[in-house]
Amino acid sequence: MFDRLKLGLNHILPKKWLTELAGWGASRRGGWLTKLVIDIFVWFYKVDMAEARKPDTASYRTFNDFFVRPLKDDARPVDADANLIALPADGAISQLGHIDGDQIFQAKGHHYTLEALLAGNEQMAARFVDGEFVTTYLAPRDYHRVHMPCNGILREMIYVPGDLYSVNPLTARNIPNLFARNERVICYFETDIGPMVQILVGATIVGSIETVWAGTITPPREGVIKRWHYPAADDEGAVVLLKGQEMGRFKLGSTVINLFAPGRVKLAESLEAESKTRLGQPLAIALPVATDVSDVIVD
Repeated sequence: MFDRLKLGLNHILPKKWLTELAGWGASRRGGWLTKLVIDIFVWFYKVDMAEARKPDTASYRTFNDFFVRPLKDDARPVDADANLIALPADGAISQLGHIDGDQIFQAKGHHYTLEALLAGNEQMAARFVDGEFVTTYLAPRDYHRVHMPCNGILREMIYVPGDLYSVNPLTARNIPNLFARNERVICYFETDIGPMVQILVGATIVGSIETVWAGTITPPREGVIKRWHYPAADDEGAVVLLKGQEMGRFKLGSTVINLFAPGRVKLAESLEAESKTRLGQPLAIALPVATDVSDVIVD
């Protein structure tokens, strides 16, 4: 009954208005009131402030400052092995596995297509047919900066306007095409393991999505698709990011989706739906081209 109520509210509430209001409030400097809100949030969601670079909640001027708090330098070690693909964020696996043709598994009874997720970009979608995907859900208590799973050269970024449904496990099980309907920022990278996409998905009360190279992508929410193209590695203005480096952040919310080309990675066998994720830990291992994936094991 309670789940039905929450789903009903997802459909009828003015999600864009609520999101803009939450984003406005989270960016205000409220002094003692800001500290009180942060303290209540830390208590309610059991946030581990001991790993934050600034553990004192009084040191944050706004709720947004707290929400995107950096961690201590040694809080998330990243394995330097070039063949190891790292988890990009703290959170939990929503789903992961093989892309069946162009079909990505969302939840029991629900799939969505690569083309829908990638805003109708047929050429980009074709590169990930029969590839691998990972969907990571970031809960409110999690660290909300997103990092690179491997070295990459940014070649294209696409902002896609859309709905602002919540992206928790309940909505994933019940709202068709959830991730292909919601607002998102698609980042396409060239890497040593072939093309890789990392998508930052918006949601209700996600006041802002940012990247380290472009700053705030949304808001404003103008209702139009926007595209940016970036030069190759040796050209002026190239955006080159190393494994473990920050690439973006959410100011409240949300979900990260990674796409890998076919035959290029084997996902870690220790990961499954609902597995807890920790930035920097193993996500997959890079495969030599044309290697039989069944011969490679990831602990």
